[in-house]
Amino acid sequence: MLAGGEDINGHRPRPRRARRGGSGGGGMGSLPVQAASAAAPPPPCTDYDMAYFKAYSHIGVHEEMLKDHVRTNTYRNAIMHHQDLISGKVVLDVGCGTGVLSIFCAFAGATRVYAVDASDIALQAMEIVRENELSDKVIVLHDRIEDVEIEEKVDVIISEWMGYMLLSESMLGSVIFARDKWLKPGGLILPSHASLYLAPITNSQRYQDSVYFWRDVYGIKMSSMMPLAKQCAFMEPSVETISGENVLTWPTVVAQVDCYTIQALQLETFTATFKYTSMLQAPLHGFAFWFDVEFNGPVRQKSKKQASQSMDGNPQNASPSNKKKKPDVSIVLSTAPEDAPTHWQQTLLYLFEPIELKKDQNIEGSITISQSQQHARFLNICLKYFTGDQWYVKESVMR
Repeated sequence: MLAGGEDINGHRPRPRRARRGGSGGGGMGSLPVQAASAAAPPPPCTDYDMAYFKAYSHIGVHEEMLKDHVRTNTYRNAIMHHQDLISGKVVLDVGCGTGVLSIFCAFAGATRVYAVDASDIALQAMEIVRENELSDKVIVLHDRIEDVEIEEKVDVIISEWMGYMLLSESMLGSVIFARDKWLKPGGLILPSHASLYLAPITNSQRYQDSVYFWRDVYGIKMSSMMPLAKQCAFMEPSVETISGENVLTWPTVVAQVDCYTIQALQLETFTATFKYTSMLQAPLHGFAFWFDVEFNGPVRQKSKKQASQSMDGNPQNASPSNKKKKPDVSIVLSTAPEDAPTHWQQTLLYLFEPIELKKDQNIEGSITISQSQQHARFLNICLKYFTGDQWYVKESVMR
């Protein structure tokens, strides 16, 4: 039995209420870490890219991100935590938006900050820099990071590149490009590491609101609408907020990113396996993705062996508490259901038909995430899972 959708092509770009910055590319999964190489030639700027940059020109996008206090305060705290590595140094801000991170770096004592954004919001960032009397320190460059000219190496790269389910929008590729072209050996990258989590969830209220509502509408039977309602509500991933009570098991780490070592090719596709045991009897309504990012020091703090092990692609079961107790983690920004909500929320992959789970019932399978051949900012998702003596497949596209 197949319980899932099919890949759909030809939609609008879907930023996380929008994103900006540069081109696509990057990666992890089961591929080995490759040695850092010279920056690749810049990719062409497509019509999709232009629409993407235009979406980030709208003030509402930046208002939402700035009002995300978890996001913005964590970045500010990370900058001040690493002030000794920023003060007196040259910083590159990839996808600067309104320039808030660049200004935080200037406040931390950076000698010079290159704030780069391809969106027209860069014009507003210039005015904000002038308003704060920082024009002698913060240089705003209105262009793709792949096309700007910077005549010196930088000590620090900072970027808020994460999209929904971490990798949507493929902005990490622009950070990789900047790292390989401008970052000095032993330089600082913020954030430095990221992990993408997956877990099965139950959410009866969502089905009630979107599907079962049609059974009786003001006393009129409309059950014939339910198949269409399922297609419209659950064909594509849904960005919404759930709580820890919706999560049926401990999550699995399905991808890990080390920004100091990751290469663009590794982001094109990756696969991870999983095995869960339901902690309660409940309907399985779908699977949830969330992520966290860490703000650790330069790569020299890790040996090459440790770096390789961090990208081995083997999924791990991890409790929310364990993931925050690594000894080398300085500051963590989490989008987990049990943590304070962020504008990223969680990304839900709903099933068209719920599966009734028993307590201690196993769910095992694999998840493959790949950049769309149509447009690298889209993600193709293929979820295969086995439970109750039956295989299921759910395919979707994150736009």
